[in-house]
Amino acid sequence: MKLAFCIFNYFPFGGLQRDFMCIAKECITRGYEIDVYTMQWQGDQEPGLSVTIVPTQGWQNHTRCRHFASQVKKHLSNKTYDLVVGFNKMPGLDVYYAADTCYQAKAKTQRRFYYRLLPRYRHLVDYEHSVFSPHQNTKILLIAQQQQNEFTHYYKTPNERFHILPPGISKDRMAPDNAAVIRAELRKEFHLSENDFLLLMVGSGFKTKGLDRALIGIAALPTDLKQRCHFFVIGEDNPKPFQALTKKLSVKFLGGRHDVPQFLLAADLLLHPAYNENTGTVLLEALISGLPVLTTDVCGYAHYIASANAGKVMPSPFNQAQFNHVLQAMLLSSEKELWQKNGLAFAKNHDIYSMPTHAVNIIESLGMYRAI
Repeated sequence: MKLAFCIFNYFPFGGLQRDFMCIAKECITRGYEIDVYTMQWQGDQEPGLSVTIVPTQGWQNHTRCRHFASQVKKHLSNKTYDLVVGFNKMPGLDVYYAADTCYQAKAKTQRRFYYRLLPRYRHLVDYEHSVFSPHQNTKILLIAQQQQNEFTHYYKTPNERFHILPPGISKDRMAPDNAAVIRAELRKEFHLSENDFLLLMVGSGFKTKGLDRALIGIAALPTDLKQRCHFFVIGEDNPKPFQALTKKLSVKFLGGRHDVPQFLLAADLLLHPAYNENTGTVLLEALISGLPVLTTDVCGYAHYIASANAGKVMPSPFNQAQFNHVLQAMLLSSEKELWQKNGLAFAKNHDIYSMPTHAVNIIESLGMYRAI
C-alpha cells in the first residue's frame, strides 16, 4: 500500500509524535510506502519515510493549519494513495488517529461563552467537524474509551467508525535486570544520596501537565522534607512562566531527552497532576519501570495506576490542599516498595504495548477493503 501521513508538526519528544513514529515504523516493516506531509520536522528522518515540508502562511497557528490543509489537498490531488492518515484533525482524512480530546467538549465545559466567538474556536470546531460529522466516512482510531462518548455526544458520530486501540508503551521503559545499577549511577551523576527524594515530571506542555500544581505541592512540604526533594522536569516547553514558583526549591529543567528510561529508574515518584490529558503515556511508562505515580483522574490512563495499585490518583475536582497532603504522605509512606512491585507485576501480565500493531492492522484492513 501507498499511504499519506499528515501531521502538523513533528518533534522527537511529543507523545503524539512518538505514536506517529511507532505507527509509521510498523507500516514500513510491513513494506508499505509512506509519504509524510508536515509543516515542520525536527530531528532525524526515519529511513523509509519520504517527508515533504509544506510551506504555510499566516500569523496565527490556526491560520497556518488551515493553509497547510489546503496545500496538502493540492499535493494529494497529484498523487494516488490507498489511504490518507491524519494525526491532527483536518479535512480529507480516511483515517484519523485521535491523540487529542474532543475540542468542542473542552470549549463548552471549560471556557466562557465569549471564547466561542473567536476565529480560532470556529476554525478548530470546523476541522473537528470535518472528521467526526455523521456525514463523513473517516475511520477513527481511539486511544481512550472516554473519547468516544464525548465525540458521539457533540457530533453524533456512528459507533461503527470508532476503533479502540490498546496502549502502545515502548518496552524499553520496562525495568531491566540492572535497574538498581542504572539508578545508582544516575543519582550519583546528579549528586543525589539515597536519603534524597528525586521527584520527576515528564512531558511537553507544562501548563497542561500541571507543573504549577506540582511546584505548589513541593513548596508546601515541611521544611525538613522539602530540603530532601529534588524535582527534575523533562520536556520541551518554556519554563519562564513557572520560575516564580521554583524559588527556594531544588528544580532542574532538563528539556527534551532521549534517556527518559534512566530517569524513571532513578526517581522516587512521578508527579503528573494534569489539568487535561487524553491518555498520559508517561503514567504507564513509570508504572512498568517500577516508579510510583501521583496523578489526576482526568488522565485517560490513570485508571491503570488505580487498578494496579501503583500510586495514587487524585479525584476531580482537583483540590490543591488535598494534593499537597497526598504528596507528603506518599513520600513518607511505607507502601513505596509495594507500589513498585505492583507496577512491575502489571508490566508482565497486561498488554499495554501493542497499539502500533493494532493500528496498522486496522489501516491495512481498510486499505484492502478500499482496493476491492
